[in-house]
Amino acid sequence: MLSNSVKILAVDDVPDNLFILESILTDVDEYDISCVENGKIAIEKVLENPPDLILLDVMMPGIDGYEVTRRIRENRALPYIPILLVTAHDHSSLAEGLDSGADDFIRKPFDIDELMARVRSLIRLKHSLDEQSEMIRQRDDFVARLTHDLRTPLVAANRMLSLCLEDAFGTPPDSVKEALSSIITNNENLLQMTNTLLQVYRHEAGHKKLSKSAFSAYTLVNEVVRELKPLADDKGIDLSIEALSTDGKAQVESTSTSYWIEGDRIELRRLLTNLLGNAIKFTDSGCVTAQISVNSSKVGSSKVGSSKVDSSKIEQVPLAEVVEIAIKDTGPGIELEAQKRIFEWFYQGSHMKSGSGLGLHLSKRIAEMHEGTLTLESKVGKGSTFTLMLPVAGRF
Repeated sequence: MLSNSVKILAVDDVPDNLFILESILTDVDEYDISCVENGKIAIEKVLENPPDLILLDVMMPGIDGYEVTRRIRENRALPYIPILLVTAHDHSSLAEGLDSGADDFIRKPFDIDELMARVRSLIRLKHSLDEQSEMIRQRDDFVARLTHDLRTPLVAANRMLSLCLEDAFGTPPDSVKEALSSIITNNENLLQMTNTLLQVYRHEAGHKKLSKSAFSAYTLVNEVVRELKPLADDKGIDLSIEALSTDGKAQVESTSTSYWIEGDRIELRRLLTNLLGNAIKFTDSGCVTAQISVNSSKVGSSKVGSSKVDSSKIEQVPLAEVVEIAIKDTGPGIELEAQKRIFEWFYQGSHMKSGSGLGLHLSKRIAEMHEGTLTLESKVGKGSTFTLMLPVAGRF
């Protein structure tokens, strides 16, 4: 068998039909044909050794062609396999076949030239998509290696620069110390971007696994607020946390054991740090407030902008009770056009303080991995509110 052979699986409950298909396709040297007579065996063969193309009869006893197609498409562990449905009945539903996941459709008795043309077309499609997948894999591998390899020299460089500032190698002039401090700051910014890019890659590639536990969302938010308060104080901004009861009033009882959620504490801390850090960075005066509440009635949100939104596009939290964390600021606000793209990968916006465009994309991914939502409501000149909604503990 040639190394570049094309593996084709033909499935039909009529042996004569399989004989005809095999006779036609074996005339092409690079085609390697396997034949099976029912859907059950076909699925087993696909799982054992995925072919490059499947010629699948629609009407078969037991598992028909539609069901075989659906099961193959539902198996995310399988690579993409083009499926050509074959039927002898004029009344067979083309729509049902395509909706089940088939790529093309041909009726029996078929014209040999037409069959071969469809086979060649689907094989070209398979090769094209495989090449794209390989390019994406190589790109992701490059990004992962690059970000990983950048971290070590950056950390080492900053350590040596810090030693210089601590006079470990003699006392440098003030002008040199100022330059060293600037280099350290730039290196720290690059290190932060590198770490974020690595986290985004892990989430996008599906390599990130959540370590779930139950904890108080209020406690986590309070920790992040205390950690970032010095940054807010330096800018003269009031940074605070506000806990609301179910009736919307300020919480008076202990909140350390309230607002329980279930999830990865480290990832959610990363999300909240990013949201609060952004709010502080973009707010020059006024306040930043982290407002936390339990919402027992709303199961979705239309907070994608300040204008009305089609109800069919409202993001839904599939639970009746959620913990809602709203990060509110009195910053410049975000234009409507930018709001539509704010969570896109590498979207930076037009603000002079905009970063790499990775943080909000990563935050959105973290929220979705926790079966929650992250939405935005903003008005130019009036500030912005990023709202994170997460299921209460024990619900997912």
